[in-house]
Amino acid sequence: MVALILSFLLIYLVYKTRFIFDPAFKYIGAIAFPLIAAGLLYYLTRPVMKFLLKYKVPKLLGILIIFVLIILVGFVFTMFIIPIARDQFERFVANIPTMVKAAQDVIDYIQTNESIQRIIPEEVDETIDNIMANLQSYIEGFMTFLIGFISQIVGFIFSLVLVPFFLFFMLKDGEKFMPFVTQIFEPKKASNLRNLLQKIDHTLSAYIQGQLLVSLSIGVMLFIGYLIIDLNYALSLALFGMVMCVVPFIGPFIAVVPAAIVGVFEDPMNVVWIAIIMIIAQQIEGNFISPNIMGHVLRIHPLTIITIILAAGSIAGFIGILFAVPFYAVVKAIIVHFWETYQDTRKNKEDALI
Repeated sequence: MVALILSFLLIYLVYKTRFIFDPAFKYIGAIAFPLIAAGLLYYLTRPVMKFLLKYKVPKLLGILIIFVLIILVGFVFTMFIIPIARDQFERFVANIPTMVKAAQDVIDYIQTNESIQRIIPEEVDETIDNIMANLQSYIEGFMTFLIGFISQIVGFIFSLVLVPFFLFFMLKDGEKFMPFVTQIFEPKKASNLRNLLQKIDHTLSAYIQGQLLVSLSIGVMLFIGYLIIDLNYALSLALFGMVMCVVPFIGPFIAVVPAAIVGVFEDPMNVVWIAIIMIIAQQIEGNFISPNIMGHVLRIHPLTIITIILAAGSIAGFIGILFAVPFYAVVKAIIVHFWETYQDTRKNKEDALI
């Protein structure tokens, strides 16, 4: 209890004297995005680096190969995928007034048809009126979210100038970090700290590699499914679904919303097909991809994930949603490690007294 009180007191003092730390916070804010982006790329490319080193490829040559692969992927994405997605997105935005008018026509027909009105409860009718009255605001809200998300991505891209430098040194000297940190501690504490850093590294590696590969897999499956049912804006909708699936648990539910909206205006049956496509993609991901990529490293209850995502979204927006779960996983790994260390220490003391 004393430790808890002291912790809250320390937080309060830091809050009251935060003006002292403003220069440090500004510096951290300036390098946070490039550092995080480089870290993501580091964990994604580290298996490739290990593969190259296994076959005796010199480290600097291996880093050069990785940079060339990243540039090639970026080139393919920029030249072949982005133009199509941009064109589809522009056509989707231009088609929104037509979709709104079609929805209004359907509601008007329901409201003017007496036989339909007799079987519709008054509460449902009022709900429909309320939805239609606010439909434009709902669409504007969604577009605001989408534009805000895109602007965040654009701002993120502009801050990536430092990423190649961070990534180069991470790939070159990444394995030196742990010995550098632990060298100042005595052997027993150094071993304990090394164990903790390995757990954090394992957690981040499993989450980043796993979640991004899962999202890529779901995006590809959605794209194939949308092409099969001949859904308009298939590539843009699949890319949106892929990005949303980076968010654990609730991402897939958000991913199909635009596809369902587009599909219902083309053919109401499309909603069923879209639901089937997502269910199939989720079943393949849940039974074959996630267990083999992430395993049971995180072990976070779905309710905990939802709570974390909602809290992070209200505090830091979409960026907070993206990083909330891995941050929680790292904090959880740290707490579990110290609790296990405490338990082992107490057990050793008890054994010594016997």
